[in-house]
Amino acid sequence: MPDTPGDETRGRVEAFSLVRGDRLFRVQRALGLIPRDGGLGVGRRAVLLALLTWLPVVVWAAMTGRALPGRVSEPLFEHFGVHVRCLVAIPLFIVAEATVHAMSMQVVPYFVSSGLVPEAERARFHAVVRRSRELRDSSLPWVLIAGLIIGWVLVRPIAGDVHELEWAVEGNHEGARLGFGGLWFFYVARPIFTALLLAWTWRTILLGLLLRRIAALDLSIVPTHPDRTGGLGFLERVPLAMGPIVLGISAVLASRWGHDVEFHGVDLLSLKMPAAIFLLGTAALVLAPLSAFSGPLRRARWQALLDYGALVGEHGRRVRRRWILREAVEDPEALLAAPELGPVADTLTVYEAVARMRAIPIGRMALASVLVPAVLPMLAVVLIRVPVKEIVLPILKTLV
Repeated sequence: MPDTPGDETRGRVEAFSLVRGDRLFRVQRALGLIPRDGGLGVGRRAVLLALLTWLPVVVWAAMTGRALPGRVSEPLFEHFGVHVRCLVAIPLFIVAEATVHAMSMQVVPYFVSSGLVPEAERARFHAVVRRSRELRDSSLPWVLIAGLIIGWVLVRPIAGDVHELEWAVEGNHEGARLGFGGLWFFYVARPIFTALLLAWTWRTILLGLLLRRIAALDLSIVPTHPDRTGGLGFLERVPLAMGPIVLGISAVLASRWGHDVEFHGVDLLSLKMPAAIFLLGTAALVLAPLSAFSGPLRRARWQALLDYGALVGEHGRRVRRRWILREAVEDPEALLAAPELGPVADTLTVYEAVARMRAIPIGRMALASVLVPAVLPMLAVVLIRVPVKEIVLPILKTLV
């Protein structure tokens, strides 16, 4: 495991981590949050940030009587979004660094080790990886992210979030102001959440750029590969690694909806359209980097249909002349005896494999990797209104 950005190039120049070496990583390591022995320190950072963002808010709310029902109309523990941001989403964003780091360190070198990048394209491939590494290590994206967060905090009025911060409002209506817990959530917890969200937005863009540049190479795609994507099926690991990010975002959204359904009587059916838009938008964003290979796959499939169609046709004609017409057949290429082709049924199988080739490396695993973590928190919202006990108990009694 490399300790510095430069170590990534030692021995295996094509190695690449989407996380390790960027400005956020280096800042955290300088602060001692990430160890220098090669690890990512995911566990301790997830716990530390969760406690940093959540504990001051809860302690203040408990000390002022605002954590539980009684003193205020909407206490802290009724606002699920506050707790989910701090205790679920932020730790998941940190955990995603480990999954995405492992994925990128495996996927990028596999383009070479699998033979997808032929020898003639190796120099261009290494140049693409080096360029992506330079982009990853650049400070400009992180300066922009910091500027966006600072500008958003300074420009956006606290009054715009009065509902979510109602538990922290002190004083009467005219002289209302936020107490310490509300200020901590507004100026510390939520900016940290937003910073991590924007960090993953930039990393997703960087991943898309890397894969698009790799897709522009003259790849050695195998149309008959059993993964039905020319040998690119391993790319389904990309959305799988990003599952924690999707789960964190969905959990925050569902927690806000859950509060509205439970305490403000919002109809579940009114959330159907926003939920559908979220699911479709999330799937599109996470799977977008894989769409870069759509062009190469379509071209490879189209050419393979012609090539294998001609091969199967010629094989079939020779078989017919030899065994149906009983003619003496010259077979200078030993096509009829080729063990790779075998009988006619095998040649048809080869052609059908080409015909079934997908135009994009997105299969069931990739779709499930996005939809399952996106849907699970939504189900928790549904369970608020669905009488699960009345449904499950009769079923259990019937079975037992």
